[in-house]
Amino acid sequence: MSNTLLSRRDFLIHAAVCTAAPLLATSAFAQSAYPTRLIPKTGEQLPVVGLGSTKVVSQLAERGTAEFKALLRTLLDGGGTVVDTWSRNAELDKLTGEALQARGLVKDLFLATKVDAVGAEAGRATLERTRRLFGKTSDLIQVISLRDLETQWPILKEWKDAGKARYIGATVSSDSQHEAMMHFMRGERPDFIQVNYSVVETQAESGVLPLAADLGIAVLINRPFTNGSYFSRVRGVALPEWAAEFDCHSWAQFSLKYILAHPAVTCVLTETTNPKHLLENLGTAYGRFPDAETKRRMREVMQFI
Repeated sequence: MSNTLLSRRDFLIHAAVCTAAPLLATSAFAQSAYPTRLIPKTGEQLPVVGLGSTKVVSQLAERGTAEFKALLRTLLDGGGTVVDTWSRNAELDKLTGEALQARGLVKDLFLATKVDAVGAEAGRATLERTRRLFGKTSDLIQVISLRDLETQWPILKEWKDAGKARYIGATVSSDSQHEAMMHFMRGERPDFIQVNYSVVETQAESGVLPLAADLGIAVLINRPFTNGSYFSRVRGVALPEWAAEFDCHSWAQFSLKYILAHPAVTCVLTETTNPKHLLENLGTAYGRFPDAETKRRMREVMQFI
């Protein structure tokens, strides 16, 4: 991981400015200073906290695009760039594209998309629609949940060769898929994988993450808060006082610090519809991370909650 270039105090001051005036031209400063990790295959630097867009995008038809636009502005102003999304249907894709392209935001984003289709014709149609409506060639295209991998993966390789994607990979979001993911990793050596991992879902530590490190594969993390159930679990419980020893100030940061302490992790995708929560998540990248013994204590805490 790169050295921290801003103190936590500086980040919070900057975050306050961004919250008060999100349209200020501060993103270039933030992005140059925000902690990053290398994409192993190219050496490109990627900010270590990103945005998973499942919840906010699923609400676009009912709530409009303002919320998503605010999150994207907050992400960029706070130093992040990674946005993970995928094609749902024509209506939601159109609205997603409108939000991504508002005020030229998409040009500064690392856009990670997915193909969720069965069959070559459906897969190609999904990819073409995403490319047309999102307003940018995807930085990363992933086969979601290894679905129809035998058909979709060759298509993604064609797209990369044709310059329609800079990186390609695949995702899983449950422990039961880890073996299949590792088989794919060994056989295909993708640029990226995406996998579930958190302080309460730790199985990736024993298989997927070490293998990714060995093979030089970048890793995006999903489900850092287990789709929100994590917060239900810790609600009303006091954060351990010793969490301050690794600059952790909330339960959200407790899980994110645990994740980012693993050196194989490139970026963790956080789900929220609240810009203030996104800034808190982004702030996790600053300061210290737990060591192996502290991570053991963190797992122990969660066993008794």
